[in-house]
Amino acid sequence: MTTERVNPPQLAPPAGFSHAVVASGSRVVFLAGQTALDGAGKVAGATLPEQFARALANLLAALAAAGGTPSDLARVTVYATDVEAYRAHAPRLGEIWREAAGRDYPAMAVVQVVRLWDAEALVELDGFAVLP
Repeated sequence: MTTERVNPPQLAPPAGFSHAVVASGSRVVFLAGQTALDGAGKVAGATLPEQFARALANLLAALAAAGGTPSDLARVTVYATDVEAYRAHAPRLGEIWREAAGRDYPAMAVVQVVRLWDAEALVELDGFAVLP
């Protein structure tokens, strides 16, 4: 697979995402929404950064099981129950992302939602990847 991150100069400089990702490969993997569920199906972590780290780990585990790596991610959507809290924690969330997935950022969006499937969940991530 090849990916090209496209960040046009007429758009605001991206921080923690790419404006566009051109991906070519032979397999597309659609990743279901992942929250901070542990192996027993319980939400783990009380804070947004804790839950974000677990949700990202779950997303990356699903991707790895499909044969992919973080650099194969083309698109990720983050669903947050409180965008202001997300913005307040953005520096730490960025650190968590870089530690787990590196700096090859996919195209991303953050969307505020009223609630998630599990009432205790503060954040959910889904996306898709393009594999060779």
